[in-house]
Amino acid sequence: MESITTQSDIDAAAWKALEDSIIYYCGHPVGTVAARDPDVEALNYNQCFVRDFVSSALIFLMNGQTEIVRNFLVETLALQSETKQMDYFNAGQGLMPASFKVATSYGEQYLTADFGEHAIARVTPVDSSLWWIILLRAYVKATGDIALAHQPEFQKGLILILKLCLADRFDMFPTILVPDGAFMIDRRMGVYGHPLEIQALFYAALRSARELLAPSRQGEIYTLIVNQRLSTLNYHIRKYYWLDIKRVNEIYRYRGEEFGEAAVNKFNIYPESIPYWLTEWMPEKGGYLAGNLGPAQMDFRFFAVGNLMAIICSLSSPQESQGIMDLIEQRWDDLVGNMPMKICFPAVEGLEWKILTGCDPKNVPWSYHNGGNWPVLLWMLVAAAQKTGRKEIGRRAIEIAEKRLCHDQWPEYYDGKNGRLIGKEARKYQTWTVAGYLVGKALMDNPSHLSLFSFDEDLESLEWSYHQMA
Repeated sequence: MESITTQSDIDAAAWKALEDSIIYYCGHPVGTVAARDPDVEALNYNQCFVRDFVSSALIFLMNGQTEIVRNFLVETLALQSETKQMDYFNAGQGLMPASFKVATSYGEQYLTADFGEHAIARVTPVDSSLWWIILLRAYVKATGDIALAHQPEFQKGLILILKLCLADRFDMFPTILVPDGAFMIDRRMGVYGHPLEIQALFYAALRSARELLAPSRQGEIYTLIVNQRLSTLNYHIRKYYWLDIKRVNEIYRYRGEEFGEAAVNKFNIYPESIPYWLTEWMPEKGGYLAGNLGPAQMDFRFFAVGNLMAIICSLSSPQESQGIMDLIEQRWDDLVGNMPMKICFPAVEGLEWKILTGCDPKNVPWSYHNGGNWPVLLWMLVAAAQKTGRKEIGRRAIEIAEKRLCHDQWPEYYDGKNGRLIGKEARKYQTWTVAGYLVGKALMDNPSHLSLFSFDEDLESLEWSYHQMA
């Protein structure tokens, strides 16, 4: 590492690490492995995870290397139709795999996928299908190849995902109901129900799908359904998930057990559930979207992916987006610290940790998914900063990453309240850490790349929703 002394050296080392992570199938690049730590057993880190590959795919698209992204989309689509059952675990039709790897039998290569049936705790990867749609749109935006998305097999795959996500369930929300650990926080952390991260990805995927549906009778029907869901989802998140000091004061004075249409406290949130830390931590200016909302439950924790993606896809209003960036700026030491950025804040500790995580030894307070710092979130932070015109926040985050990531050999995550410690069980040469850094740098150098995965305000849906809800 001593020879890497300049910024160009660091960037070159990042590109070298990314290129070394590429997986080849039948001679063609199809993805990137999760990590290449030479000192730790690979386990499933030698596979390509759909959510992990997104940051790799974005930097490849920004760099004009579109073949690997196209191949990834084609091969994962083929895996979608595989039988997904083992030991009586069965996933819904249309689900995209959590990961895949290249295997060999009698000298022939083939791809084998994991839909969660092999994962720790057998968790369904709800976010894989959503990220796949978002990435397909990014590929089309980068290449202009809408013909790929309009191919019959791609339209079928797209509609299967929509059927899975839009299906009627025993649920009265416009949001998606999901199990605990069904996305980036893929271990038990008390995020079952209607977690913000999934709602933001759902919104982005629906907006992507609307652009990708081919002109046809079926496409028209699904466009109508998507438009209706987008409108209600947008209204629901902005109205009920938003938290600032004004909103906290309103909740504090709520009356419980209200009934009927005139109820103000529609989800029966008890004022006593407001955590003490929030009353001290919430700044006078700024706010964020709550981590979750359900009957008598509001998760007051700050979750980075959900809030940053809400900005990027315009699920949050322009005012709310600025408020989220205000919060990040004013609570920098807590949310960013020594490595951008913390996946959630605060960590759960003590008895709450035991109950929520099931005494998970990897998710101890201020580590891993329980308040750890994840460098991959750098690209989302920079994108949100660019989207809101807060470029100094992105620049400041990049400068922190430049000082440590390459020297620390691109760790998976960092531990501690301020992110100073390399994660106790973090893999080195984690591919999405490398790719997240490169995407962040590319966005700072060329903000037009933001158009690959961001969305402007959906004025048509907003007008419809507020007219219907008035």
